[in-house]
Amino acid sequence: MPGLKSLAKETFIYGASSIVGRFLNYLLVPLYTLKLQADTGGYGIITNLYAFTALLLVILTYGMETGYFRFANRREEDADTVYSTTLCSVGATSLLFVMLVALFLGPICSALGYGAHREFVLIMAIIVAQDAFQCIPFARLRQQKKALLFVGIKFLFIIPNILLNLFFFLACPWLMEHAPSTVSWFYSPDYGAGYAFVANLICTSLQMVALLPQLRGFRWRFDRALWRRMIRYSMPLLVLGIAGILNQTADKILFPFLVPDPHEAQVQLGIYGAASKVAMILAMLTQAFRYAYEPFVFAGQRDGDNRPLYARAMKYFVIFGLLAFLAVMFYLDLLKYLIGPGYWAGLRVVPIVMAAELLMGVYFNLSFWYKLSDQTRWGAYFSLIGCAIVILLNVLFVPRHGYMACAWAGLAGYGAAALLSYAVGQRRYPIAYDVRGMMRYVFLAVALYVAAEYLPIDQPWLALAYKTFLLALYALYVYQREFSRRPKAA
Repeated sequence: MPGLKSLAKETFIYGASSIVGRFLNYLLVPLYTLKLQADTGGYGIITNLYAFTALLLVILTYGMETGYFRFANRREEDADTVYSTTLCSVGATSLLFVMLVALFLGPICSALGYGAHREFVLIMAIIVAQDAFQCIPFARLRQQKKALLFVGIKFLFIIPNILLNLFFFLACPWLMEHAPSTVSWFYSPDYGAGYAFVANLICTSLQMVALLPQLRGFRWRFDRALWRRMIRYSMPLLVLGIAGILNQTADKILFPFLVPDPHEAQVQLGIYGAASKVAMILAMLTQAFRYAYEPFVFAGQRDGDNRPLYARAMKYFVIFGLLAFLAVMFYLDLLKYLIGPGYWAGLRVVPIVMAAELLMGVYFNLSFWYKLSDQTRWGAYFSLIGCAIVILLNVLFVPRHGYMACAWAGLAGYGAAALLSYAVGQRRYPIAYDVRGMMRYVFLAVALYVAAEYLPIDQPWLALAYKTFLLALYALYVYQREFSRRPKAA
């Protein structure tokens, strides 16, 4: 299985960097939840604005990242022309976006409830525009299998971002108390969450500088005919992407509008956003898998029909996704210290959010049948249905049940999208997924989770040892069924 070995290697590189990067960024969660107390709603502001930026990033890339992979791997296309055309397109729309936000900043801030801090919105607009443009050079690095360079540039954002946050949220308050003249000319204790956005802006700009070499070494050219073909391919992916990201962010965007008391809405959103961070290990796995799998699949099309390989990749994703689920749930008593005690009330959403993340990864795996067969409109249909379910359930149940309704709505939306994609895909681009084998692992994981959750053990360390034993049982079962078999001698 040389193809799977190559995929596993790149997934490990992307995954290790993603996990390390996310873990380092996790260090910001206890920092934020310590310095931005739950009752202030400061972390709710961060959660809300970053939800908007996630949605805007999808809109500003409008499927061109996947479109780049698709066209750059076609024999009849010149890869440099595809790259240059994509850069020109995304760069122009990103610049236009920043100009429009700056022009209509007042009305936008009033509608979002940030009239007192209009600069928050402008800063985030500049950040998301840069991020959208940077997606294309990063896609080229993935397409060229330059995983280590990709990871290195990503860390040029991660490390300075952490250091700047530590500076603004720890060093500056200390200096303000002991040597105010050193920082009083630029630092204000009341600015709070704003410093998280300032740090992000500085580091995103630093990352842009690091990507400048990726904007040289080819002839800049905008091919209109190629662009039109790419747009026809990518536009359904835009609808798919909007619906898909709304499945993740609609609750955080809508929440302030569904809870009557604005301050309470920010407080509850902050608790939900902080607790959901504990569940992001599965998101890291999915992201790492996506980074490696997307260029792998499109490049593999040149070698013929690889559907058996896609089926095995799906099975392994489910296996290791369930392992991540069990690990987080079994060690939740330790992982909860990633957030401040004032946010622990939200930890009951973690298993639901984890299950939703797993279904999101399954849906991503299932999405390749319509991407490879150029039937991307189907992805738009599935994601729109999932998105409609998420929004409807949020509107109906958030006013009564708060953020718990957000978690269940996300699970329902991804579940519906995955089931629809599987059902239609088996008719139009059948792939022989080992459904029975995957369900066997699902049932085992659920049984182990129930065994851990509903057997009360008062001693914390004894409970931890018991859960570690259950996790080892799952890992041993996986090894015995999937990796211990050896071909018989002839």
